[in-house]
Amino acid sequence: MADIALYHWEPNANSGKPMLALAEKGVAWDSHYTDLLNFDQHKPAYLAMNPQGTIPVMTHGDLVLTESTAMMEYVDEAFAGPELMPADPRDRWRVRWWMKFMDQWLGPSFSMIGWSMFVGPSVRQKDPAELEAAIERIPLPERRVAWRKAISGSFSPEEMAESRRRVAQGVALLEEELGKRPYVGSNQYTLADINIFNSTYSLPLGQPDLAGPDKTPNIMAWLKRCYDRPAVAEVWAMGRTDLAKRVSAMMELL
Repeated sequence: MADIALYHWEPNANSGKPMLALAEKGVAWDSHYTDLLNFDQHKPAYLAMNPQGTIPVMTHGDLVLTESTAMMEYVDEAFAGPELMPADPRDRWRVRWWMKFMDQWLGPSFSMIGWSMFVGPSVRQKDPAELEAAIERIPLPERRVAWRKAISGSFSPEEMAESRRRVAQGVALLEEELGKRPYVGSNQYTLADINIFNSTYSLPLGQPDLAGPDKTPNIMAWLKRCYDRPAVAEVWAMGRTDLAKRVSAMMELL
């Protein structure tokens, strides 16, 4: 049994960040699949580790870590293996800039679109009383609001339009960045690539009007470089939902 345990959902978005970081470093860890669509993250055993009820959670001995980007930095600094932060201070700044941009600005817009298109439809067929009870167990009020909107399909047209605007702007910035260097913020693969890949791995399938071989050749080449990494194949083999099927479709496209 490994000293590291990770409580995670699918290998995308926030769960995928520490999963990929651990795989890239070659660290052994125990996987605890936490089914977001079954509200496992709001059950007592999980809330005992993370009272906020957010995914993922990592334990290292008696240390409990939350917040996926901080978790990635911990993994990179605490364990031997390939360095996932560049040595050059300017590159480190760019890597951190892109991670902040992703976490605070672009990521929430990807999330709203994903919740509207996948998460909400995946759970709304459950018994309404069961759903309401599950939502009432969610500790963070803003997450209760998001779940209700996803389940009912009631994100407003203005909210969805703003998310799409941000995604379009973010894709344009990323395409420009990847025209300057092979990876995000640096000439080497870093935490920024892990962070952004986990929300853009199927971008040409989900947003074909924004990304594809003709529209974003730099992003497509970068996605191919990411998909060619053994850690990506290792981690995505752990997927259980239709999200994993997108990876197979993307590999054919690339």
